[in-house]
Amino acid sequence: MLQLFLIAFRNLGTHRRRTLLLGGAIAGVTALLVILNGLSNGMAATMLRSATTLSTGHVNVAGFYKVTAGQSAPVVTGYPKIIEQVRKDVPELDYIVHRGRGWVKMVSDTSSLQVGLGGIDVQAEPGIRNVLQVKEGSLDGLAEPDTVLLFEKQAKRLEVKVGDTVTLSAPTMRGTNNTVDVRVAAVAANVGLMSDFNVFVPSKTLRALYQLKDDTTGAIYLYLKDLKQVQTVQARLRQTLAASGYELMDNDPRSFWMKFEVVNREGWTGQKLDITNWEDEISFITWTLTALNGLTGVLIFVLLVIICVGIMNTLWIAIRERTREIGTLRAIGMQRTRVLAMFVFEALTLGLLGTVAGALLGLAVCLSVNAADLSVPDVVAVFIMSEKLHLAVNPGSVVGSVLFITACTTAISLIPSFLAARLKPVTAMHHIG
Repeated sequence: MLQLFLIAFRNLGTHRRRTLLLGGAIAGVTALLVILNGLSNGMAATMLRSATTLSTGHVNVAGFYKVTAGQSAPVVTGYPKIIEQVRKDVPELDYIVHRGRGWVKMVSDTSSLQVGLGGIDVQAEPGIRNVLQVKEGSLDGLAEPDTVLLFEKQAKRLEVKVGDTVTLSAPTMRGTNNTVDVRVAAVAANVGLMSDFNVFVPSKTLRALYQLKDDTTGAIYLYLKDLKQVQTVQARLRQTLAASGYELMDNDPRSFWMKFEVVNREGWTGQKLDITNWEDEISFITWTLTALNGLTGVLIFVLLVIICVGIMNTLWIAIRERTREIGTLRAIGMQRTRVLAMFVFEALTLGLLGTVAGALLGLAVCLSVNAADLSVPDVVAVFIMSEKLHLAVNPGSVVGSVLFITACTTAISLIPSFLAARLKPVTAMHHIG
């Protein structure tokens, strides 16, 4: 075995230019795969971190309340009892928060815009401070009544700053319009798409705007210790809450605001709970990650085909140049399997050296990008939910990239290697190169 590897190294060293060109191509494909995986993992991590802090929990107990059959509101009544039930049913729970939900027209002296409204208790939100970067004011200002947190884009469009007043206008559950004046307590840095349609006010302010009772909220957000338990917890809650007498909506893996049309067509009235997870609530933007993964797969496939064709041609040339050598080896007793192994080991060695070098290069690029703290254009920030480019390096994906590309290059070498092993000693020895 060691002897075959030494032969492989010798042959690769003999044809340095060919080895460097083909090994460099393999290294480039591997580096590209590592970088694209880092980008995909970074986008997924950023989406998860931003979305599960700003607009959803890992698992959500939300729902709709219908005063009449054709009019619904995204609220949960009697939420303290539900929270108590959830704490008993979900030992995997890390922490739990509740937020109001709404859609309002926000008006300043110079402009207006439609935004999603979140009602929060900022003192009970352990995660929001880790995601939001406050540019002006303070998050603690949201502890005061009738205040609002805006993002930079919104503040710029409304031409307001901390301390200015804006008016929120929205219809109540009974169809009457209501308004409330709020003071800008903080302006936060944009976080991509989420900052385009989210603002936050104290829960009491949201209830006052929509004329809701104190035991009413928009959704209960559950944050778990282990994200892998999301599906298990979601399924369990559907069973336990139904067993406790709560009416549940049919499972619909979409964001809550996409369900109004369906809910309003249904004939029931009263309260129904809707159990969703974080992927459901941001399903309208996860297509970007799916598209990136698809593009990565197509690109890597094309490049691998090119590399495999190169390896096959290289081995065909090597076999042609070494036909007499193969014949001599066969004549002195080398078995066909060892001839086959000799060429396979050559491709394996080339693939392994190339992929390891490429993986190290890809890692260096990822770490350099993260260290540079690069800002991205607005059009990119919209999709990755961050103004900074972050590449998440997963050791498992790096090792997987090395093994996958090495396996592909080795497997494709079996075709010419098998044909080389079938050469007859006499014919090979008399071959004229």
